[in-house]
Amino acid sequence: MKDKFYDYIQTLQDTITNKLEEIDGKATFHQDIWKRPEGGGGRTRVIENGNVFEKGGVNISGVHGELPKSMQAYFGVEEADFFACGLSLVLHPKNPMVPTVHANWRYFEMYGKDGEIIDQWFGGGQDLTPYYLFEEDALHFHTVCKDACDKHDPTFYETYKKRCDEYFWNTHRNEARGVGGLFFDYCKATPEMTMQNWYNFVTEVGNSFLNSYIPIVIKRKDLAYTQEQRDWQEIRRGRYVEFNLVHDKGTLFGLKTNGRIESILMSLPPHVQWRYDHHPKEGSEEEKLLKVLKQPKDWV
Repeated sequence: MKDKFYDYIQTLQDTITNKLEEIDGKATFHQDIWKRPEGGGGRTRVIENGNVFEKGGVNISGVHGELPKSMQAYFGVEEADFFACGLSLVLHPKNPMVPTVHANWRYFEMYGKDGEIIDQWFGGGQDLTPYYLFEEDALHFHTVCKDACDKHDPTFYETYKKRCDEYFWNTHRNEARGVGGLFFDYCKATPEMTMQNWYNFVTEVGNSFLNSYIPIVIKRKDLAYTQEQRDWQEIRRGRYVEFNLVHDKGTLFGLKTNGRIESILMSLPPHVQWRYDHHPKEGSEEEKLLKVLKQPKDWV
């Protein structure tokens, strides 16, 4: 399963980066192949200063070795070896009318003393972070997510949409990071779902990503915007940074397992503002976004 999924994310990385370069029309992805001293490595691809994407990364990794002490405590195990692989992407567009997007699809195995698999699971999801709220864009994104889920279980979308709203929540701000999407983790074998069934579901969601996001980019990338709207984008990006550094499990896992720091922090935008006690004008488009972030809604 680990080889099969790693092959899948390598191909998916190619598919996604090729399409993003086509959409941008100017910038191309810079690639780094890196090795992890304790075992494994990855392929990082970063795009910067394009016509459409100010900064973005589409990274894959497959790491293995002894589970670090901090993670042993987290999983409630003693000495154990692990393998983890996944694709993680974040795209920060230049135009504030185009939303930031994040996605991640991953697989994890843990081994006993004799090398046998003692635990394994899939995780992942995709979520949208707009700076200006176009409700039809949120509807489109969630519809694609729901269609992917419905092919495998009619309860998945509602369950994983709710988990996304709960997970991407900036508790110290009491607001959502964005308008959500899907979030699933610890997807293990059950009488109803084999690991192959989970593989089929996770790859279905991964394959749906471009259709969920690219139509929105095409629709919004050439819209006019003001410096004030750009400032708002950078203020909201600050909230994105706060979530990733304070709450995000993937970021924390990477830091605790001696991951490659440049790949882990590629999710951070290049230009950000933190203004003291900033509040948008009453009745403004900026306030409209905040109201939705304070109270996540059902889009489909």
